[in-house]
Amino acid sequence: MTGRYEPTSRTTATRARERMFYEREAAHAILDQAYDCSVAFVVDGEPRVLPTLHVRVADTIYLHASSGSRLGLTARGEGIRVAVSVTLLDGLVFARSQFHHSANYRSLVALGVARLVTDETEKKTAMTALVERTAAGRSAESRPPTPRELATTAVLALPLTEVSVRVRAAGVVDDPEDVPLPHWAGVLPLRRVLGPPEPAEGVSGPPPAYLPQAPASPWLTAAPMRGQHVALEPLAPSHVDGLLTALADDEVWQFLPSRRPATRAQMAEHVAIAERQRWEGSRVAWAQCDPATGEVIGMTSYHDVNENDRSLGIGHTMIGRRWWRSGVNTEAKFLLLERAFEVLGAERVFWYTDIRNERSQRAIARLGASRDGLIRRQRLRPDGTWRDTVLFAMTADEWPAARDRLAARLRQGSGAPAPSA
Repeated sequence: MTGRYEPTSRTTATRARERMFYEREAAHAILDQAYDCSVAFVVDGEPRVLPTLHVRVADTIYLHASSGSRLGLTARGEGIRVAVSVTLLDGLVFARSQFHHSANYRSLVALGVARLVTDETEKKTAMTALVERTAAGRSAESRPPTPRELATTAVLALPLTEVSVRVRAAGVVDDPEDVPLPHWAGVLPLRRVLGPPEPAEGVSGPPPAYLPQAPASPWLTAAPMRGQHVALEPLAPSHVDGLLTALADDEVWQFLPSRRPATRAQMAEHVAIAERQRWEGSRVAWAQCDPATGEVIGMTSYHDVNENDRSLGIGHTMIGRRWWRSGVNTEAKFLLLERAFEVLGAERVFWYTDIRNERSQRAIARLGASRDGLIRRQRLRPDGTWRDTVLFAMTADEWPAARDRLAARLRQGSGAPAPSA
């Protein structure tokens, strides 16, 4: 086996030959990066195209289909002639003239006869490889197919013998007479971005390690913290039911920018939003729990996290009414401030709260924060009115004195009203 596919009359370019490549390494890279492909074939003299999943094993593409589909049925016997196409779109090219608009891409076309895989061992190996293609390690953490499921699934094998790769990775190509035109020209890059895993109903554990993970900076890590009155746990789907019970009080949500989730699905979405914001690098959320029983008390967050400027906000804080005027809020804020200033090295921690929420303003001031100003019409409230937001802040220089006062209050068992901010 050479490092190159030999061109044929069907894979030789008739135009733009400089974009055509036949190296195995380039072809394999495209197949391994793409998650899907299109398979073209002929049925009763009519062309068909089927989008499907594929996986490359050595120099063979395995295609996934249903045993009752046209592709699966037609492949019985001597196989079926197919053309497989895979494209990775890397950018849109804007030229000064419409004629020269283009795209940057990496594409592959493979031609040949795909055979139906009938050997059970090869079929299971190909299906396992397809599962591993989605995430390495997934096959060991999922149920293998049953005999019935194997029977209803068709796997086709296409040897990579007649293959061509076509690539455009360039800027704008304008005619010389068009260059003086005033129209904007350039490239708009396109990239596949993976989002946070969204757990299915009934899944309570964290995403497995083989799935994409959120940024690993300690500023975006919800490190567990524990005190006498409260334990802060990384917010997870397992907390949804407890949050729904603990926060089932409209007064808890009175000054927050979102309405109280009334159903489990709505609370699950509230938790999912926090996780998406962690992926975006702006928020880290904790569930507040009883350290003795594990009962969920509420939630809180770092928000507007800015590692470069070494600042962050504390907010999205909700505590069930039963724990108001206890030591929960004071100790939770103490743990969050201690981590911010002494672990992360923050220079500034701030709070936003609705100007109407006097209880929250008093609670934040009792922490040792200073009122820095008013942000008028900062955001819309759920009722459609504009909220004026009070800004409080504490600096690294102010933290030691605040720490000593808070520690003394906790030793005395003193609590503060629970803020909703």
